[in-house]
Amino acid sequence: MYDSIIIKNLKIYAYHGVNPEEKRDGQTFFLDITLQADLSRPCISDKVEDTINYDEVCNCAYRIMTENTYDLIERAAQSVCDGILNEFPQVMQIELTLKKPDAPVKCDIEYAAVKICRERKD
Repeated sequence: MYDSIIIKNLKIYAYHGVNPEEKRDGQTFFLDITLQADLSRPCISDKVEDTINYDEVCNCAYRIMTENTYDLIERAAQSVCDGILNEFPQVMQIELTLKKPDAPVKCDIEYAAVKICRERKD
């Protein structure tokens, strides 16, 4: 069992969606990210260089969400997971929920979302 670093409601304005206006006008997305890792070393050392810096994780997710355009939030979520696993070797597992509060649906919803979980394969 691993320890967790949790980031809730990371707000990112990006240009994902199947409709042309979503790619043209963009919209706000929210990401919940839970990273599973062994945090015993930073718990003892109290040094930021021994942990997974959540500011750097947020910047990684932001970069991936804003430098790319995807039709599906499923693909955007997968790309963020891949990027975090590639940039942070201490992360053993990631659970990511990508919320789209302004999803173009005819019903009144708080948000549409996908939730995926990926593990390091090595």
